[in-house]
Amino acid sequence: MINSIKFLLVFVCTMTLSIAYAQMPGGAGRGQMGGQNMSLGHLYGKVLESVSGKPLEAASVLLIQNKFDSVTKKRKDVVVGGMLTDKKGEFSLENINIMAQYKLKITAMGFKAYEAKAGFELNMAGARNGDMSSMLNAVDKDLGNITLSPDAQQLENVTVSASKALLEMKIDRKVFNVEKNLTSVGGTAVDVMKNVPSLNVDIDGNVSLRNAAPQIFVDGRPTTLTLDQIPADEIASVEIITNPSAKFDASGGGAGILNIVMKKNKKAGYNGNINASIDSRLRPAFGGDINVKQNKINFFARGRLNYRKSISTNESNRTDFLKNDTTAMTLQNNKPISRGYFAFLRGGFDYFIDNRNTITVGGMFVKGQFKNTDYINTERDTLYQNNLLLTDRGIRDTRTSFQFRNIGANISFKHNFAKPNKEWTVDANYNNSRNENTGDYNTQSFYTNNNPKTAARVERTGGGGTTKFFTAQSDFVNPISDNIKMEMGVRAAVRNYESTLSNYVQDGTGKYVLISGLSNDYKFNDQVYAAYATFSQKIKSFTYQLGLRAESSSYTGTLISNNKKFKNDYPFSLFPSVFLTYKLNDKSDIQLNYSRKVNRPNFFQLIPNFDITDPNNISIGNPNLIPEFTNLAEISYQNQLSKKTSFLATVYFKNTNNLITNYQYRDKNPDTATNYPKPDSVLITSYANANTSYNVGLELTTKTKLTKWWDFNVNINLYNSTLKAGALAGGGDNSQFSMFGKINNSFTLPKNFSIQLSGDYQARTILPPGRGGGGGGMMMMFGGSQVGAQGYIKPNYGVDIAIKKDFMKNKAASLTLQMNDIFRTKLYATHSESQFFVQDNSRRRDPQVLRLNFNYRFGKMDVSLFKKKSMKGEMDSMQNASQGMGN
Repeated sequence: MINSIKFLLVFVCTMTLSIAYAQMPGGAGRGQMGGQNMSLGHLYGKVLESVSGKPLEAASVLLIQNKFDSVTKKRKDVVVGGMLTDKKGEFSLENINIMAQYKLKITAMGFKAYEAKAGFELNMAGARNGDMSSMLNAVDKDLGNITLSPDAQQLENVTVSASKALLEMKIDRKVFNVEKNLTSVGGTAVDVMKNVPSLNVDIDGNVSLRNAAPQIFVDGRPTTLTLDQIPADEIASVEIITNPSAKFDASGGGAGILNIVMKKNKKAGYNGNINASIDSRLRPAFGGDINVKQNKINFFARGRLNYRKSISTNESNRTDFLKNDTTAMTLQNNKPISRGYFAFLRGGFDYFIDNRNTITVGGMFVKGQFKNTDYINTERDTLYQNNLLLTDRGIRDTRTSFQFRNIGANISFKHNFAKPNKEWTVDANYNNSRNENTGDYNTQSFYTNNNPKTAARVERTGGGGTTKFFTAQSDFVNPISDNIKMEMGVRAAVRNYESTLSNYVQDGTGKYVLISGLSNDYKFNDQVYAAYATFSQKIKSFTYQLGLRAESSSYTGTLISNNKKFKNDYPFSLFPSVFLTYKLNDKSDIQLNYSRKVNRPNFFQLIPNFDITDPNNISIGNPNLIPEFTNLAEISYQNQLSKKTSFLATVYFKNTNNLITNYQYRDKNPDTATNYPKPDSVLITSYANANTSYNVGLELTTKTKLTKWWDFNVNINLYNSTLKAGALAGGGDNSQFSMFGKINNSFTLPKNFSIQLSGDYQARTILPPGRGGGGGGMMMMFGGSQVGAQGYIKPNYGVDIAIKKDFMKNKAASLTLQMNDIFRTKLYATHSESQFFVQDNSRRRDPQVLRLNFNYRFGKMDVSLFKKKSMKGEMDSMQNASQGMGN
């Protein structure tokens, strides 16, 4: 994160701005173009005596630019920055215009003067080929140790890229720049993911990447936050890594990584923004951020408060095949409503010990509460063997409340060596999250004449959970030469989780009585220790990277009620990765990669105790589960077809053995704790290792600038998913060819207006393993999670739109009006079946919601803002000393 904000700001400058700059006479206006301030550069280094190698204090460091003098009509040298080296011989020049060329001059009494070129050259071809390391060095360049001697070192040229689009395509990942995405303004990370290429987001906010659930990272580290707890306006970009190398965690089953990069500013001076929004349900949101950087301290703070109201409409139609040729047909509908808020605070500071050592300390606080109401109506027809048909109906009134709180802290240290790109980092992260939930449920069945069939069942639940998650990591990057690089690191992750759930039922006196058989308290400890190393080399047009990761993990769970323990250990596992890239020409390359991943069973899947907190959704774990291992391979081809169009095609293959999936079977009802009417036999959900699964697909991504005012991005994923259920009870093999596509249009209009129009389409596809066919309150009265091998998701599509108006000087303020699912077509529907049932569910959530957002940016790029001592006299002296240079 140390250089990420400068990388983002530099990338704002587009190809068009670069061409316009080149056409400007005499460098006029080069400090600010098209409203974009280009004074983002930072040059620093250390001055040493050539003989003794000791630091040279009070050496004069001048940065000189040759400019056109409008008065004399001649060019002359002008000092644009300067200082005296400190006791350590160090100097640091900030707020340098990256579009200009400079001369660096260093002088000291008794030493020969040192002069060298220092400039920032725009290398568009390098950026298009995905070489971003040179860009990062360009905007925050360590000039190394400079000795004042006749053999003065010449500074290396550096390159930057001056293009930042909504979507950046690299050979190993895609980067989605959130600040360019209008339809997620004022929302959460869930709204962001709906627009990210390759990602599919269902109605509950669950994200899948190539039909599997990826790992969620924040700033390169795992997080305990959920996507709906992260404000969209706090996100700078999202990185989609489909096949991570050995540098990343092997866990997660090979579903890829989504790395959410949070905003962080490091401009000198002060700057920030304030924003507010309101939606068509009259739910407001407020937020803002502030950044202050002066000398060795960079302070940053951000915060946002969101109020939300969510409305869903659900319908389910189910047929159960009972014993003795009895069939039960059930129709259920409900309209759950959720109201609440969440607050997000994040802050910290960077302390620049010197030019090459930085300490960053940060913290985060998230808190929220949501209250939900639901009224479920059920109609049931039961057809018996003798053709006797009985009809009844039921209602379930639900009132629940959910509260959550997350506190996080992190500290990191980064050391930059004098050698470019050589660095060592150490960081530690700690998260403590807590949630509490309560619920009141009133359930009753009636005959068709509205006479009660059963007494009202009044229940109350209460519980919560805590998670303590600690990670520590150290990474070392060593570019041995221009063509050889080594990376290595170690990581430790320890997580402690504890959960309590109590279920009460109201007796005849109105008193709530605890039912121990329907309550569940447990805790677990999860530890993973890892080490990795990668080696990469470039040989002419061919580049390869070899990586190996070793992991040791242990998992211990305890049922608190009876102190029963469950444990599994995986003391040593190896996970290799191979990346091979061949550059066909300056505009295209091809890559082949492979990696091995693991997905270990969790506590919920292992405990062999019945969970009957919902009598109609009974489940039990399987202590005999073993980890599933996944092999991933990709072949990618990238081509910069023109200055306006780029294309990326990827063929991928994923094979998982011993796939962990859920399935259902019919057995005796284990609920013996209550006296309410209940069936003798029920469907029970459990987990097992299926034989295997295969995923083969072709993903195509292109971005193009059709005209000066129209940018067009499209992503299409064609794939076939096959799941071999093996001997699972009630299961069966399933194979389905499908496709998923996203389109994003950005229009730049006159008068500072812009429009974004985006849409997605999901063809029929099988349910991802482990994800049910139902969801939410729809499944609370009957049924449960359906095995992935038994169902599919029906086709669905949706379109979102946003309009933005920039105004005030330098476009400091903006208004954005957006609407999601503008045609009300986003209907999430599933079909699932087995020898026990056939079920169809459909859900629609929050269609056609309008949101109006206001944003205002402020700031002053003044490095002397908080200085106690003015440097004006010192700078004037250096300016006068240089007057003779250009005459």
